[in-house]
Amino acid sequence: MSKKVDNIIIVETSDIIYEGIFSILTNTGQPYKIHLADNLRELEQLNIRTKADLVFINPVLIQNQLKDFHSLKKELNDTRWIGIVYTYFDQQLLSIFDEIIYINDTPDKIITSVQKFFSEQNPGNQNQQQKTLSEREIDVLKLLVSGNANKEIADKLNISTHTVISHRKKISQKTGIKSVSGLTIYAVVNSIISINDYRE
Repeated sequence: MSKKVDNIIIVETSDIIYEGIFSILTNTGQPYKIHLADNLRELEQLNIRTKADLVFINPVLIQNQLKDFHSLKKELNDTRWIGIVYTYFDQQLLSIFDEIIYINDTPDKIITSVQKFFSEQNPGNQNQQQKTLSEREIDVLKLLVSGNANKEIADKLNISTHTVISHRKKISQKTGIKSVSGLTIYAVVNSIISINDYRE
């Protein structure tokens, strides 16, 4: 049986960053097809020829084109998005990505993020179809199941209430769970919190 080849597009203007991510991904031994785009327009044109399963993108390239990005993201609704962060960005901008990697992350951490996305698409893993929560979504989830209201979560994470609500919507979409009690069980089962922590 032939194995599906996953298509990855890296949207980045720095050759060093591109080559670094390319090297990490090719050293996994997985048959990824990796393509380079310099901007959203190139990404869109490239995607017409090669449907992207996963896109690495520098937030700098979209921060002044958010309307175009949201339109493209809606069009490519099966594509997962990883932000490549190596400078400060507003948390609201970073919240639009499925995952964030930082320039000082280890190759293992980057590979784990990529493999999680592709394992979710594997029809043999029906019991693990919940989409991976980002680090910020996990932070929100921990505070939520500990009994914090949206305003309290916003204050503790130094983000806006609107951003908290956006994260909560994404958490519900990814887990398929809307109630706080259900999310608490999810958090315990997935070792995001321990029962002892919750009892405290």
